Amino acid sequence: MVVIAVGLLASGCRSVSLQDGVVYTPDTRYRVGPIPADWHQVNLKDSDFSWVTSPPAYAFWVNSTCKAYEDVPLVALNRQLLIGFTDVQKLEQRTDMLDGRDALLSHYIAKVDGVARELGLVVVKKDGCIYDFAYVAPVGRYPDRLGQFQALVAGFQTEPQK
Repeated sequence: MVVIAVGLLASGCRSVSLQDGVVYTPDTRYRVGPIPADWHQVNLKDSDFSWVTSPPAYAFWVNSTCKAYEDVPLVALNRQLLIGFTDVQKLEQRTDMLDGRDALLSHYIAKVDGVARELGLVVVKKDGCIYDFAYVAPVGRYPDRLGQFQALVAGFQTEPQK
């Protein structure tokens, strides 16, 4: 079986929905960029939404954390996303602006369950919440779907609570 994700597939317990590109959670609302038509939604533990390609080789993952929020540096939050990975090699890390805030963008090669994967991670803090984005690809195939991931992240914008 090909390992494709940042966690284990499982049913989520949070009430989360996606409507017209806006993710609604009990704690926040945020917009994401377009989800490619050939990606399929899956339930991934500890994420608001996750998508994979078919056959499963690539994955996108988005999550928000507003409760138990710790105001720690983006680098520390990024490290938390790597828990469970081994043989982590950082290829690139830079700060960019996302929805008017600093965001940390990182590119890694790491193993999960002994299988090497390339990871694109984005972490941003805004309005008392932490927003995480992840892209997982087979090693050497990272550029294939990177533009789609970048479009998903570029569409990020928090929405007012109603």
